[in-house]
Amino acid sequence: MNKSVAIITARGGSKRIPRKNIKDFLGKPIIAYSIAAALEAGCFDEVMVSTDDLEIAEISERYGAKIPFLRSEKTSDDFSNTADVILEVLAEYQNRGMLFDHVCCIYPTAPFITSEKLRNSYDILLGNNADSVFQVVRYSTPIQRAFKIDDGFLRMIQPENMNIRSQDLVSAYHDSAQFYWFNVDRFIASKRILMEHTVPIEVSDLEVQDIDNEEDWKIAEFKYRLLKN
Repeated sequence: MNKSVAIITARGGSKRIPRKNIKDFLGKPIIAYSIAAALEAGCFDEVMVSTDDLEIAEISERYGAKIPFLRSEKTSDDFSNTADVILEVLAEYQNRGMLFDHVCCIYPTAPFITSEKLRNSYDILLGNNADSVFQVVRYSTPIQRAFKIDDGFLRMIQPENMNIRSQDLVSAYHDSAQFYWFNVDRFIASKRILMEHTVPIEVSDLEVQDIDNEEDWKIAEFKYRLLKN
């Protein structure tokens, strides 16, 4: 029988928005939304938070997540990436005799995640025998017509696309930066989020918001209210 674990990654050293992962978002710590979605999804044998911060750990436990161990210093700095954190968590579980077939990495500042999205994406992972599954958002304008500023003047990055019709250019997408499902064995082998057989799930701009500053935070709250209403 397949076993799966949700790893919510929440280090304490946020620079641009202090204490970002537990900052109040419309009445409760923002990490609580990710925890609730994972618990309600019903597809996880374990829902844990990987953190180096005791306050984040306490709040996470209060909302129902497990903190079986704290994150190491090595994966708590500004240079460690998501893959490093997941690999460390899986290795620690293995040391404790717990093995998982599938893992879902969930970001703590993603209140738009729902239990339904987590369940559906898990079904897609299994149904397609995929390496990984995650959400993407279509760029609203062709990136092949992007500009750069060169010595104060505007230049096209790909000037050969100036006169090509928009509908003739390939659609481009970006990561929604909310959650990622993986086949554990294949992830450990590749140590990469984007693998050979990654299945995308397209979502709208309304369901996604990078939160890097206070303005982003306000936009996220606005979008959340709009979706809920």
